[in-house]
Amino acid sequence: MKYLIILGICTLSYFAVAQDQTIGLLSYNKHLASDGYTLFFPRQQSTVYLINNCGEIVHQWDDDSMFVPNNAVYLLENGDLMKCKKSDQGPIGSGGGGYFVEIVTWDNDLIWSYELNTTEERLHHDIEMLPNGNVLMIAWERRTEEEAIVNGRSPETLTNGVLYPDYIFEINPNTDEKVWEWHAWDHLIQDVDSTKSNYGVVAEHPELIDINYVENTGSLDWDWLHMNAIDYHEELDQIMLCVPYFNELWIIDHSTTTAEAAGSTGGQYGKGGDLLYRVGNPQSYKRGSDLDQVLFFPHDTHWANEFLSPSHANYNDVLVFNNKAPGNISKMEIFDNPWSQDSLTYLQKDGLYQPAVFDNSITHPVPTEFYSSGLSSVQVLPNGNVLGCSGGQGYLMELTADNEIVWEYKVPLKLGVRAPQGTIINYFQNLTFRAFKYPPSYSAFNGRDLSSKGYIELDPNTTFCDSLTSIDNVYDVDVRVYPNPTSSILNVDWDDLKVTDISITDMIGREVYAAAVSENSMSIDISDFEKGTYIIIINEVTKKLFVVE
Repeated sequence: MKYLIILGICTLSYFAVAQDQTIGLLSYNKHLASDGYTLFFPRQQSTVYLINNCGEIVHQWDDDSMFVPNNAVYLLENGDLMKCKKSDQGPIGSGGGGYFVEIVTWDNDLIWSYELNTTEERLHHDIEMLPNGNVLMIAWERRTEEEAIVNGRSPETLTNGVLYPDYIFEINPNTDEKVWEWHAWDHLIQDVDSTKSNYGVVAEHPELIDINYVENTGSLDWDWLHMNAIDYHEELDQIMLCVPYFNELWIIDHSTTTAEAAGSTGGQYGKGGDLLYRVGNPQSYKRGSDLDQVLFFPHDTHWANEFLSPSHANYNDVLVFNNKAPGNISKMEIFDNPWSQDSLTYLQKDGLYQPAVFDNSITHPVPTEFYSSGLSSVQVLPNGNVLGCSGGQGYLMELTADNEIVWEYKVPLKLGVRAPQGTIINYFQNLTFRAFKYPPSYSAFNGRDLSSKGYIELDPNTTFCDSLTSIDNVYDVDVRVYPNPTSSILNVDWDDLKVTDISITDMIGREVYAAAVSENSMSIDISDFEKGTYIIIINEVTKKLFVVE
């Protein structure tokens, strides 16, 4: 396989051109950025876009202009698109409120549509396709003031006279039948009124949800949890939920029946629907202090398993976009999942779920330039880079393990309208819930036309992408890495003497090996490496994945 190694990059002419770009592609290092196609569904308009690294549209899915995003959109392995959309605010109104979930073909033909938007229940934020083809969804469900008080809610925190906790349900698209449900309302605790239901010592029951924990106050106090992300772990049969108004992520057992999910026993972990894990803010279960809080209005919590083979999926890492981190910055957190396969529990230390701090917090090189009070996403790419979407800015960037920006893109839609190149788009004028990059090898692209279809922005600079790195500044190196996968010795060889150093990192950028090079080949003993996927880096530029069995 041929790789390109950079001898020198960027000229004064590059910076002059870059200054003229205010939207669309802003910068691009062709030799360090991950190859692929980026999917996003910007707010206030009806089109889903797929772009290449030059910012050119390679495919799009249009809809009637009356339909706008209810946030989530996913490109499925067979090329179908699964998206959330809405046509109006609906009777239950809040950010992320939804209406429809649809699956359409690559050619935009409707396959399936599901609707839930009533005075009692409403879809919102995110969905997750399961391996069996069923779909997990998040919805609000109405609880009256009387119900809330009977269950121990303090009346003074019910200024709207109603409460809408979240519940999760799994639906079979073939029958539209709900085949499994989990309700936060079934797992409450309170320590305010001993005459009401759910009374107990909150700090002694972190597996339960304190009905009186209220951080969000004011006109939207009915929207108690505001779950905005859902993810599924196939091997463990667990579901991860992002709960921004608790400043936490939660994990629950999916192996239960619906009846078991309503209680505290059953399922393969024996806890029914009680929380298996929570992290981010121990004050929510009355342990620790504000000094122990590590998540601040998070979004996009998920296991880092994109595009790795099922037998080598990197389920040990968890990703989360930490929107309102101290210092008015946003961070992308990656941490080791503290699951113990021996005890089948999530480990605690000093009574607190771990981690107590994040060892791998990723920020923009100028942290204050990458901030979003809501929305947003983070993704580990196949080459080990990280893609971040600052949703409030409609700003996408790709970072290397060395925190170098190698690709930037600003969504060129101003209040939902395509803008001319040179337009200044301010905060909250091009809201984008998430962005997700798929590699060229992704099966959805097999046999598809991915040629350029133009640009989203008007009056584009069509020569900008080609100007970023001169072809004169690269040379070819033929690199071979074998056997792959392996468990003992990894061999690396090449046909050029200009290779000077080799290093190996794990999938979140931690260096585990480094060596200088004086020959055309070397053998590396990786027998002490933990099982997983690693990145070998040649001359700090060329990158290749290998797997330790």
